[in-house]
Amino acid sequence: MAPAPTWPSSTVVPLLRNLHTHTWRCGHAEGDAADYAAVAAAAGCRLLGFSEHTSLPEPRWPEWRMAAEQLDGYCAAVAGVVGLHPGLDIALGMECDWLPEHAAWYQDELLGRRGCDYLIGAVHVLELPGGWTGAFTGVGRGQGLRCYTSLIEAACQSGLFAFIAHPDVFAADGRTWDAEDAACARDLAAVAVATGTPLELNAYGLRKATVAGRAGYPWPPFWAEVAHQPVTVVLNSDAHRPQDVVHGEAELSKLRDGLGLREAALSGIAHLAERRRLAMGRC
Repeated sequence: MAPAPTWPSSTVVPLLRNLHTHTWRCGHAEGDAADYAAVAAAAGCRLLGFSEHTSLPEPRWPEWRMAAEQLDGYCAAVAGVVGLHPGLDIALGMECDWLPEHAAWYQDELLGRRGCDYLIGAVHVLELPGGWTGAFTGVGRGQGLRCYTSLIEAACQSGLFAFIAHPDVFAADGRTWDAEDAACARDLAAVAVATGTPLELNAYGLRKATVAGRAGYPWPPFWAEVAHQPVTVVLNSDAHRPQDVVHGEAELSKLRDGLGLREAALSGIAHLAERRRLAMGRC
């Protein structure tokens, strides 16, 4: 396994936009919307998007996502911080694993009735012949990597998602870069370009690497391969604690700029967040 890269500190320059933020409702994060908004505002963040692991209309994976009965409270908690901090706009989102059987629910319930400003596409688990396995450590190679790639391709092609979260999480198993990984990166870059779907540079992997002592993600060789195509990227903290809500700018920007990657504007989300604030009648 290649040694972990050395990254500069993220404590000086905060993220001015973070669209990947969790709350206590997923079961593996801390704090609520008010806690994250207060830290983000104090650090000078301009746009904070909440993106809890979505509830589903069936009881799948309850150990790491929001329950159906928590959805009302989540939406209310996010609405409650809109306009509270001058200069900070708030967007309502969800992080959704690609499940084709729930595409209509994502569209009609989340983007429709619930009025989410955006959805994030992701793959945290995949179904292989032996059953469901985690994407962070269970992808492997061969059929597993092909399945993972096809799920992200389908998520991009659905047109439901503003961007794809941590497309390189399969590197968390400590694998060594090889031709299969390169093919995966090329295929994901191609579908991202074809569908106009940005890919996320995710800072949570950097914090995990500090704790676990291994590189994890973002995975430099993956992004070096992706950079051969005109993809756009999104820089996010993937905060699971309020104190991490704006961390990652220095590290992710270094990788972005070093490879010549172009950051996506995502102006539509910013516009919806501004409209939400104005509708609340707050400055």
